[in-house]
Amino acid sequence: MSALLAILLESPHFRRLLAALAVFVVILSVGTAGYLMLGKPGTTAIDGLYMTFITVATIGYGEVVEMRNTDAGRVFTMAIALAGIANMTFLFSTVTAFLLETNLNHAYRRRRMQAQIDALTGHFIVCGAGRIGGYVIDELRSDRRAYVVVETDAATLEARLEADPKLLALHGDAADDDVLARAGIARAAGVFAVSGDDSKNLVISLSAKQLNPAVRVVARVHDPRNAAKTIRAGADQIVSPDYTGGHRIASLMIRPQMVSLVDELLRAGERLAVEEVVVPPRPAPLRIAALGRSVEWLLVAVRDGGEWRFNPPEDASVSSGQALVVIASAAGRRELQARVAASA
Repeated sequence: MSALLAILLESPHFRRLLAALAVFVVILSVGTAGYLMLGKPGTTAIDGLYMTFITVATIGYGEVVEMRNTDAGRVFTMAIALAGIANMTFLFSTVTAFLLETNLNHAYRRRRMQAQIDALTGHFIVCGAGRIGGYVIDELRSDRRAYVVVETDAATLEARLEADPKLLALHGDAADDDVLARAGIARAAGVFAVSGDDSKNLVISLSAKQLNPAVRVVARVHDPRNAAKTIRAGADQIVSPDYTGGHRIASLMIRPQMVSLVDELLRAGERLAVEEVVVPPRPAPLRIAALGRSVEWLLVAVRDGGEWRFNPPEDASVSSGQALVVIASAAGRRELQARVAASA
């Protein structure tokens, strides 16, 4: 009930409706008091209220209250009628506008969606739901990651919501700090700046890093000349679909088996995938041997800042913040995460 009331109060038509009802109550009160004073002895409050109501409602049953001074009573009745009819006209027009222009279902869905977004932690924000953003959304959905979509085009966003009614999405400009804040940037793990405009992706990267310096930002650039500027603005990684597409076309010709293997490992939803597990804060380094072995995952490399250590030996160790890159099933990833956490 409180949520519905909050939604109604957001509508200017509903607020005007409440004001008109308040004025109507005042008119009834003034009219009742006036007829009590102008009426002959024996006039009751019900008589005065009834006289006021039939006057305001233009029912016209006649003067049900006998006046001490007929002229004064008629002038008072005309004044009450003028004020009451004007207020009733405004009241009915406001009700009509409220019913025609207010979409309570949409407002309730938007408010419920915002509450779900506010409950997310460690999620991803996809800024742009176009062609590239759609692929990102599909990947996150397949990998069962929590995410929020921000899109400026209402038609594109509506199409996404029709295809996936459970999608958490916001209509707005992701370059706006307020929109990013509503998307939960302070609690997010990463931001995908994948709109079709390089300059907007640059601003999104800058805004995201200012609002949450710890968030990871991957940005799309169309013009390679904008790559360095986007990195300086705050993006951790940039992707140029044109460059990546050209490189992939060449690789498919030169080394097709390698590309097939990488595709199989990167394709979410397959039995095995390339995964990474970040070592949480811990007082001492973690030895590789302490993780043991499993048929569900295979350690490939350790990412230490900008350096790679491939096939590390068992006597090697990893520290907080370093990433273990593994080939694993979904169960294997969870198993490795549990072992890393248990050894902390």
